[in-house]
Amino acid sequence: MKYPLFGLFFSGTLLTGGIAVAHHGWGSYDASRLVSVTSNIQRANWENPHVTVVVTHENRNWDAVLAPPFRMSARGLNPDMIKPGTSVRLEGYPSTRTDTEMRAERIILGGKTYELR
Repeated sequence: MKYPLFGLFFSGTLLTGGIAVAHHGWGSYDASRLVSVTSNIQRANWENPHVTVVVTHENRNWDAVLAPPFRMSARGLNPDMIKPGTSVRLEGYPSTRTDTEMRAERIILGGKTYELR
């Protein structure tokens, strides 16, 4: 091969590009229906690819998908702020596949709103 580094770069781009496209499948959330949930956090996971929390809404536990950890940090959030027992309001879109899942667009805690997208 005349340009081995180009071939390596091109192959890596194709592989990671496919992963990124596969990961960001937000089409399974109903963006025409905003849901607002105010509750205490039951469980929280601060890890890639997205921070997730479980909250109770209408007597059922809801899984909320938040932003990736790096974006949460960039918005001024940290794991100590999002832990079990913390009262939050989540605003986002419900899943079209899972009755008790939502994609959070913003989180309000301590009277401050954090945009997650």
